[in-house]
Amino acid sequence: MVTGTHTGRQATAASVSPYAIELRGISKAFGPVQANKDISIRVRRGTIHGIIGENGAGKSTLMSILYGFYKADAGEILIGGQPTAIPDSQAAIRAGIGMVFQHFKLVPNFTVLENVILGAEEGRLLRPSLGKARGVLKQLAQDYELEVDPDAVVEDLSVGHQQRVEILKALYRQADILILDEPTGVLTPAEADHLFRILRGLRDQGKTVILITHKLREIMEITDEVSVMRRGTMVATVDTSATNPEALAELMVGRKVLLRVDKVPATPGAPVLEVENLSVTDSAGVQRLKGISLTVRAGEILGIAGVAGNGQTELLQVLGGTQRGTGRVRLNGRDLPLSGAGCDGQSRRASGIAHVPEDRHEEGLILDFSAWENVAFGYHNAPEYQKNALMMDNDALRRDTEAKIARFDVRPANCWLPAKSFSGGNQQKIVVAREIERNPDLLLVGQPTRGVDIGAIEFIHQQIVALRDAGKAVLLVSVELDEILGLSDRVAVMFDGRIMGERPADETDERELGLMMAGMGGTQ
Repeated sequence: MVTGTHTGRQATAASVSPYAIELRGISKAFGPVQANKDISIRVRRGTIHGIIGENGAGKSTLMSILYGFYKADAGEILIGGQPTAIPDSQAAIRAGIGMVFQHFKLVPNFTVLENVILGAEEGRLLRPSLGKARGVLKQLAQDYELEVDPDAVVEDLSVGHQQRVEILKALYRQADILILDEPTGVLTPAEADHLFRILRGLRDQGKTVILITHKLREIMEITDEVSVMRRGTMVATVDTSATNPEALAELMVGRKVLLRVDKVPATPGAPVLEVENLSVTDSAGVQRLKGISLTVRAGEILGIAGVAGNGQTELLQVLGGTQRGTGRVRLNGRDLPLSGAGCDGQSRRASGIAHVPEDRHEEGLILDFSAWENVAFGYHNAPEYQKNALMMDNDALRRDTEAKIARFDVRPANCWLPAKSFSGGNQQKIVVAREIERNPDLLLVGQPTRGVDIGAIEFIHQQIVALRDAGKAVLLVSVELDEILGLSDRVAVMFDGRIMGERPADETDERELGLMMAGMGGTQ
């Protein structure tokens, strides 16, 4: 068990350590899986400290121990130089630790104020707590660029503003140490830039920030020091100014990693996907797609760039058969139904379309089902999975899943584990493996490397390019402009449900694409 007796904050200046946090010999196992093994790390006070590693390296487990979500099997935690017991998140909050999770812990139909005071109410009446919180939030907004309407309902806010609410919650509870887990995974580039300004402001006022991320560019841009984890162990801690992305990637993976997409020029063939005047209106009567027209040819990747929420999701859903629309869509010259019979995911797969959805939890996996059951979804009628006319050959399916797990380096390598037992990046590998290995004519892929570590990003990119080089068509949607420019042969930009413009990938840049993403420039 973790030792320590101190449960409060440091009281005297004489006892203040230069280190906000020290973890000594932390170990944690989940059954046979050793998530953390004898980890020691020191985080200097008033710095931004990055923690990086592949999916399954143990980063989130380590920080969950620090925040009291898990109890370590062995080791010691020191806060400000004093041994500190953190049996639960309330103890972490009392010790001055706040955590912003990758998936926010907010009540959607509560206001910002109500979310901020939830669990920190003072007295039996809410009005005094709400009044106090309003004043504190106003001051925090001025101090840290955390402007947000205190009376706004959270579900009406953008993702970036919801994240600000999470940070405000921690600061309202007087957190001196702030942990952020993959904070930019759901942000636009502009929102990410604003977040970094906030984090620098927190550091400059003496707060300590721990940033868990897999994005090396962010590490180089925002951190003062960086610790690298690999397979549950801590392999290095270095000054960020004394390293580079290539060296960090090699430490993470244990081998040299190619950080750019290695591909030869495309040789496009005949049109595979043809979309004409495609429109979608949602259940609330809002038009999400407004006359989209595009073509994807065999042997090429068409990237769709844009700020999230401008119709990319609906475009993938219509093409994948899970959303109704109007207009015309042809696959290899054959019309696909946009409503009624035949407009479903199963029919789309049968026609030669594979789909890696943007939201792996909502559309890509059933988290309580095993990995091998998830690999069957959408393909359970495939001949190789049939024992006879009435029964599936589960043994064949498990063998196939084990082979996919090996090829895609899914960790842990256990096809019987439920999908929820895998890290987000390994969940993504399961979905990508299932869809890419069906040899589709058209691959629809949304945010293929969201939450995925650097080694897996390299591998997934290689698989997408290999599919293109095999003469298949790929429609790629990503909010990562680096990914769009690196993978795509042509780039189209969506804004407000329309195509703003289209460019060859080697004849454009982030500035031009960014203007079109904001609704400026481009050609209709």
